Parts: sequence; structure tokens; C-alpha cells
Amino acid sequence: MKSKEPRLKAKDIEGQQLPYPAKQSDMHPAPDSDLSNYTGARKLTKKIALITGADSGIGRAVAIAFAKEGADVAIVYNENDTDAAETKRMVEKEGQLCEVIKADVRKPADCQRAVKKTVDTYGKLNILVNNAAFQMAQEKLEDITEAQLRRTFETNIFGYFFMAQAALPHLTDGDAIVNTGSIVGIVGHPILVDYTASKAAIHAFTKSLAIQLGPRNIRVNCVAPGPVWTPNIPGTMPENEVKNFGHEVALERPGQPEELAPAYVLLASSDGSFMTGSIVEVTGGKLG
Repeated sequence: MKSKEPRLKAKDIEGQQLPYPAKQSDMHPAPDSDLSNYTGARKLTKKIALITGADSGIGRAVAIAFAKEGADVAIVYNENDTDAAETKRMVEKEGQLCEVIKADVRKPADCQRAVKKTVDTYGKLNILVNNAAFQMAQEKLEDITEAQLRRTFETNIFGYFFMAQAALPHLTDGDAIVNTGSIVGIVGHPILVDYTASKAAIHAFTKSLAIQLGPRNIRVNCVAPGPVWTPNIPGTMPENEVKNFGHEVALERPGQPEELAPAYVLLASSDGSFMTGSIVEVTGGKLG
């Protein structure tokens, strides 16, 4: 997959901050999420996917990629109505259906409702993508409040548990769960201590659930992105961290959301039929 234009380099990103939750439509430069040069091969024809955190960023790109591969999708989001509506428009532009569900993954009842709405709409569920996430940079451990710590873990790991628990009664032989982890859950990050801990927990959750569900032939894998240009960056990071974002990786730039999406297609489709318990790093060369 090649972009219509050269990929944005880290040196081209200026320091900026947006109020949380940041909107993708407010970012400058805008992230590349449309997969305009991605050609689907119908790898997910007749599949139904539920994707959390799909109003923007990686989740939006995954929804579009799945649509290009023939899947109908349900997207779960928490706050950004405008971004969610744009994801729906972009999915439907690919000729597939898109159910939009406003829900808070921290609440088990909301997760149950999201799955029920998906199954009621489409009649089944084949793929769960746990992607919703919360982060907020803090320079010192002492500055992480109890409220922030709870929100981070309740969104990033409790939400994954709750969604999987709600989805599992509907998943059958050959279906898949794909979680979004992070390279920082492997190598750490000094100003994202709570977030990195939650992402490491996602990696362990992925591996353990893969072992548990192996006999049912339900595969569980995880994508671990490196620095990716999404609304979470200007919405949660200090301005000096946003400037030149992604400079530390081998490719000297951040990833664009659409560059992550093919990894999710691999793990959701039969192309990844012998992959389970995997942590797939898509990092631009961030190795430590």
C-alpha cells in the first residue's frame, strides 16, 4: 500500500495541543486514515466486526480496511459524535454497512449492549477488535491521580475484558479477537507510566486468552503500534513531545493510522489462521 503523497516526517510536525478528547478533524496535519490506495481482496466477506474506539485514528482505519475486505462493521465510541459520523460515512462509501454505537467500555452493561446491538442488527458477530484507549501524560508518578489511574485501567484493560466477555457467547470456530497493545507496553515510556502498565496487561491478557480459547479455534492476537499520528497525541501529550513526534524510530516519522490497518486484517482473516497469542509490532523501527 502506497500513500497518495509522501509520508509525513517527524520534522514536519509542529508542537500543538488540543483539548481532550481531541477530534481527528481538528488535527494539523490530518492523519491519513482513508486507505485510498489499499485494494481489498474480499478476505472478510460476510464477516461481522465490532470495533471499539473506531471514531478516529487506528480504529477508523481498521473499520475502513475491514469494509474494503467485505465486512460489515459496528463501531463503538464514547464522545466524538462528529468523528464517529465520518467513520460511518467512509465505511458506507466502501459499500458496507456501519452500525454506530455510543458506549463507555468501562461499563459492563454498555459492552453487553454494544454486542447485543451488533448481533440484533447483523445476526452474528465474527470479529472483536478491542481498540478503545485512554492515556494522559504526566511527568512524575506522583502526578497520576487515583482518578486517572482508574480511568486508564478501566478503559484499557477492564474494557477489553468486558467486551470479550460480552462477545464470546457469539464467537465460534474460526472467529477472532484482535487487541490493540503498544510498543510502550514492551519498552516503557517515562511520562506514560500508567498507560504503559495497562498496555503490558493487554499483552498478557492476549496470550492467556489465546491459550484458553485455542481448543475452540477462536484466535486472540494483539497489534502493538509504535508512534502513530492519532488524536491521542495532541490531545494528551505536552507540546514539546508532540513536536517532531516519531523522530526516534528508524523511519524517522510517525506511522499513519492506515499503515496499521493491514495488520488487523491479517489477524482477523484466514491469512492469520495459524496465529494466536501473537504480539505483532508495527513500530517503524522503534525497538527500545
